[in-house]
Amino acid sequence: MIEIYTDGGCSGNPGPGGWAFVLTAGDVQIKKSGGEPDTTNNKMELSAVINALKDVAASPQWARQPVTVVTDSQYVKNGITSWIHNWVKNGWKTAAKKPVKNKEYWVALKELTDSLRVEWRWVKGHAGNELNEECDTMVGLEMDKFRK
Repeated sequence: MIEIYTDGGCSGNPGPGGWAFVLTAGDVQIKKSGGEPDTTNNKMELSAVINALKDVAASPQWARQPVTVVTDSQYVKNGITSWIHNWVKNGWKTAAKKPVKNKEYWVALKELTDSLRVEWRWVKGHAGNELNEECDTMVGLEMDKFRK
């Protein structure tokens, strides 16, 4: 079983942002993070999940295993488990007939989740969950790289 904790954030929105994930698979643990100088919170939340799932998809030993993604972002969890079905059906338009924001991220995430066995869990952020807090710390360090 593969478990991935993800987080993304921004200082200002838009502003300097960071994303991070901690992936555990048995006794293997991988931590990765990155960031951008001018981005949004939602883009960073999506980037964390996309980057983590890319690592899973690229590994022949992991690509067929069940994956649990744990996120503190309702935007990501609801977007990929619920909203995306209507977005696709409606030609990437929202219920209000407006273009879906961050479409390129959602397309990438959908392609990854369609090729993997992913279960989604939401956890409350900043609530003492050890790996969620670790991701949050990593995100802060990434944002610091772009702050003057």
